[in-house]
Amino acid sequence: MTPAPVIPFGTRLRAAMDTRGPLCVGIDPHAALLESWGLNDDIAGLEKFSRTVVEALADSVAVFKPQAAFFERFGSKGIAVLEQTVADARSAGTLVVMDAKRGDIGSTMAAYAQTFLSPSSPLFSDALTVSPYLGYGSLAPAIELARASGAGLFVLALTSNPEGAEVQRAVRADGRSIGATMLGHLAEENAGASPMGSFGAVVGATLGDLSSFDLEINGPLLAPGIGAQGATAADLPAVFGAAVRNVVPNVSRGVLKHGPDAGALRASARVFADEIREAVSA
Repeated sequence: MTPAPVIPFGTRLRAAMDTRGPLCVGIDPHAALLESWGLNDDIAGLEKFSRTVVEALADSVAVFKPQAAFFERFGSKGIAVLEQTVADARSAGTLVVMDAKRGDIGSTMAAYAQTFLSPSSPLFSDALTVSPYLGYGSLAPAIELARASGAGLFVLALTSNPEGAEVQRAVRADGRSIGATMLGHLAEENAGASPMGSFGAVVGATLGDLSSFDLEINGPLLAPGIGAQGATAADLPAVFGAAVRNVVPNVSRGVLKHGPDAGALRASARVFADEIREAVSA
């Protein structure tokens, strides 16, 4: 029997964004948030939190973005909860971007890729965030496996944290900034892909005018910063310009603070999704 063709992440993401809207909701079970939900900062609290978020939102949002560190801090039992969260979300039809920001070289990078991008792994996700600051070429094992498995990558390019500028806006000998260099590499990865490539960039929604950067990489732009960090959906067109149609705005605290009530979580996500849809289609 001929195996079914692998559908690239960019194709699946474009379809999810067009049908469900482009909202990405983070799953960030840090101690303060668990406490605000009336949960203990332990495995039982972690399980309850993650299950509630997935059950409340899996049928309506395009993407979940679990932050791996908040699960890893509990050791193997936390990883088991993360595995179940990924499986539940994907079985419900929601794409999963694993926010692990992995970056290394050679066989170590290959092992990170196998952890999150191999279909045989219990942590297999639709996409993975990666750091290119050991050199873009160090990401080759992840790029190769993502292409083979139909997964995607989100490469840190212009992040929303103030400290990021000292690296990402540093200028190379050729006059090009490091962030712009990363965007250029991604445009090359996505060349010719339709309707959208699978290799995206992380670009903060709080950064203001980015017209000096070419954000049209024919790939998705994961945009943290909406909600608690101060950016709004209405800011997106000014920040991303013509590339705004490919923006995947991430909201974490802005939605999660309304838990543990499932109805309140759904209502908050719906408001953000409607605002984002209106902003990017205006």
